[in-house]
Amino acid sequence: MAAQTKVAVIYYSATGITYQMAQAACEAVGEAGADVRLRKVRELAPDEAIRSNSGWQAHHLETQDVPEAMIDDLAWADVVILGSPTRYGMIAAQLKQFIDTTGPLWAQGALANKVYAGFTSTATSHGGQETTLTSLFNVFYHWGGVVVPPGYTDSSQFIAGNPYGASHTSNNGEIAPDAVALGACALTARRAVLIGTALKQGLGG
Repeated sequence: MAAQTKVAVIYYSATGITYQMAQAACEAVGEAGADVRLRKVRELAPDEAIRSNSGWQAHHLETQDVPEAMIDDLAWADVVILGSPTRYGMIAAQLKQFIDTTGPLWAQGALANKVYAGFTSTATSHGGQETTLTSLFNVFYHWGGVVVPPGYTDSSQFIAGNPYGASHTSNNGEIAPDAVALGACALTARRAVLIGTALKQGLGG
């Protein structure tokens, strides 16, 4: 019997929007029969900055039991799904800092031949959703990964409208991800598991 596909969903979230999207991805991964790890990256902001925003502070407390991501989570996984809010059209510094610790794995070739996908959220309509995802994909190219986007592989994507990955507009954290955004997260995760499983089996995993 083939080994179960292993999926790491690693995210950064300040007020909880991308956390909810990460949860939707994890649920879809589980329904697809894969083994999943949910991990948050380490918070870099000082406590006073977090306390200055009630939503940020509440989410920080809510998710204090979610394990922090380690590079071992990347080594373990066959499929990696990364999520981040947009910061000026790029990923948040917290996720970037985690990525910057992966040099030892990259040097060993341990990040190659895995499947990668992504999701994001912005405060305003558009707001850099596509550039955030495509800049994240640049990392995956350097790692030698296989990027799996949702594309327009399901009719729901003609409503969601982002073929690069799942995305959501939160109005500065005030609007939780709706069924369309969460559905796009699930579709992205299912496709990543599907292709990741096929690749794993093809490589004799």
